[in-house]
Amino acid sequence: MLSIIIPASNEAEWIGPCLAALCASALPAAQVIVVANGCRDATADLARQVLAKDLPKGWQAQVLDLAEGSKPGALNAGDAAAIHPARVYLDADVTVSPGLLGALAQTLQTDHPRYASGTPVIPPPRSAVTRAYARFWQKLPFNRSPAPGYGLFAVNAAGRARWGAFPAIISDDTFVRLQFTPDERVQVPQTYHWPMIEGFKALARVRRRQDAGVRQLENLYPGLTDREGKPPLTRADLARMALQDPTGFATYAAVSLAVKTRRGGAAFTRGR
Repeated sequence: MLSIIIPASNEAEWIGPCLAALCASALPAAQVIVVANGCRDATADLARQVLAKDLPKGWQAQVLDLAEGSKPGALNAGDAAAIHPARVYLDADVTVSPGLLGALAQTLQTDHPRYASGTPVIPPPRSAVTRAYARFWQKLPFNRSPAPGYGLFAVNAAGRARWGAFPAIISDDTFVRLQFTPDERVQVPQTYHWPMIEGFKALARVRRRQDAGVRQLENLYPGLTDREGKPPLTRADLARMALQDPTGFATYAAVSLAVKTRRGGAAFTRGR
């Protein structure tokens, strides 16, 4: 069985579809924990409404409403309320396909430490700049590494024992993924939808925060990023990709340049 922990801060636009997709999953039993944190909108109330209406028979659910906005704090509160040793950590803007939770549950049924995720799909962005950026970004080595896990990752009991409480860091998903070697990470073929943020300024803001998160991990946990396991990106690879998609390359390069010319990004920023 799975405990599914969903940190949600001002996610009224997204929490309904997220929970509706979860409740349509082909899984006989699960626990859903929505941790609304620092919300100034109706996230918690909407979550309660959807769960009251759609929660499958045999499932359990609760909504925690925390005054302070903190994703690590929300994750830790969700862990404290979880009753099953296998955990799924899910962003509130993600929608899962019906078979994904079942595939994750099956993959986690081992005594060996295991990290698992689904196959991410980026829905068609509205803006031309995000369409171009997303098209190029999805071809980068990170997305070809074992189970990149952005927006959704799962661990079994032996895997969860790799770390204690979630630390107060920027990149919780990278921190967890790198607790595992590449051969301990599994990507199942079942999909989930992960929307990318819209517009040039927003993309640069998110990239800036992501880069700051990686630098923070390198400083706090030396050697941890050596476990990444992504294929190398050679100059020849980059040249080939640029020729195949010049618009995507130009957009990605422009965002990267904008990030380098203005450091920062410790504040929470959504991936979409």
